[in-house]
Amino acid sequence: MTAARDVEPRDLAEPRTKPMIIVRGLHKRFGTLPVLNGVDLEVREGEVCCVLGPSGSGKSTMLRCMNHLEVPSAGEITVDGRLIGYRRTRDHLRVLAEAEVCHQRRSLGMVFQRFHLFPHMTAIANVMVGPVDVLGEPKNQARAQALALLERVGLSDKANRYPRELSGGQQQRVAIARALAMGPKVMLFDEPTSALDPELVGEVLQVLRDLANDGMTMVVVTHEIGFAREVADTVVFMDDGMIVERGPARSVIDHPRNPRTRSFLAKVL
Repeated sequence: MTAARDVEPRDLAEPRTKPMIIVRGLHKRFGTLPVLNGVDLEVREGEVCCVLGPSGSGKSTMLRCMNHLEVPSAGEITVDGRLIGYRRTRDHLRVLAEAEVCHQRRSLGMVFQRFHLFPHMTAIANVMVGPVDVLGEPKNQARAQALALLERVGLSDKANRYPRELSGGQQQRVAIARALAMGPKVMLFDEPTSALDPELVGEVLQVLRDLANDGMTMVVVTHEIGFAREVADTVVFMDDGMIVERGPARSVIDHPRNPRTRSFLAKVL
């Protein structure tokens, strides 16, 4: 693994890369309960965006809307210039079939709080399953790629172990390798360390640091404030289904302007 970045985050006030994710006017309701209330967000290619906020603020729902696991009630999301979940026909939006949405999701790797590994498969089989069953890659090619990805996350010696034989941190690293096996342009992380024992958190965060160093576009919902301050280019703070503050990581975390952000950080730091 490579070392963590020890430079100041990039100044995104002068964009040098194209927008990779654009969220405009995103609303989501579950029945009569509003969860997202008009979210606008832009994440540029190669940027690391960490999303902070209290439980129930809409962070995970926003992430799930990005890859259409949740269908927005209103608004649009584009990834690499492609509208997610819909096709625009003149002035109208047509809902895509599930097969078309699944095709779009290939460019969006997602890692959840829980690992969701197949318990009857070894680590390497878990990483191979997407390329073989979804992308139709030959097994020998998928196996070679899976071994390389397991080495990338520090688990080349665990390739033939089953999930029950791995620690929580190791299982989460296998889940990251499995998402990377699909060749995504964006990685979405939904509190990837929240289900881990404290001593295992660091090994997963190191993998995220390595991905950031490699230029992967990432949106990370997290409560790891130190990680966000160190690695993120942009920090977004959400409350009550809205983005109430955003900016360079160290600016938002060290000098928050919004009273709600200040109150939250005062409690968790």
